[in-house]
Amino acid sequence: MTEIRATNVVWHEGHVDRSAREALLKQRGCTVWLTGLPSSGKSTIGFSLEHALVQQGRLAYVLDGDNIRHGLNKNLGFSAEDRDENIRRIGEVTKLFADAGFVSITSFVSPYRADRDRARKLHEEAGIPFIEVFIETPLEECEKRDPKGMYKKARTGKIPNFTGISDPYEAPEKPEIVLKTAERKLEECVAELAAYLEKQGVLLS
Repeated sequence: MTEIRATNVVWHEGHVDRSAREALLKQRGCTVWLTGLPSSGKSTIGFSLEHALVQQGRLAYVLDGDNIRHGLNKNLGFSAEDRDENIRRIGEVTKLFADAGFVSITSFVSPYRADRDRARKLHEEAGIPFIEVFIETPLEECEKRDPKGMYKKARTGKIPNFTGISDPYEAPEKPEIVLKTAERKLEECVAELAAYLEKQGVLLS
């Protein structure tokens, strides 16, 4: 549980509400939360979706796990406690992006169900759509891809607390979308996500 140290602070309501920003952008802010094993295809799908949406004139932004750890979360490691704080922070940040009207796309392993559920609850309480996308790629396929050589290092003990090898991954129980990247092309996965956003009324005309 995160310790609350900020006291004597009061939320300051702005003069522009979310509906005004969404009307300006002609889209509803939302969060597309990509979760899955390392090398499952989260970042590839996330950045491809962002590209496709921007080409359509939509405002989208990817918050990628590795990229965030270069700055905002560079003081966090990979223990259970640090993973918890990592996802807590990104849940708050992506909610802000979505509140600003972005299609906010997160690409994080986010291995623990409770952490993802907490991010969902945060969005639901703010009335912001939260779309959990399970990138369901078998461990064997992820190891075969291994573009960063992480699995090899984890198998030899050079990387501790590695999800799928020495740390658990808790798959979503009721995600909005499941994408099996070992069986489908990238273009098909991105098209399904874009179609879902349109069906949910995120992309307004």
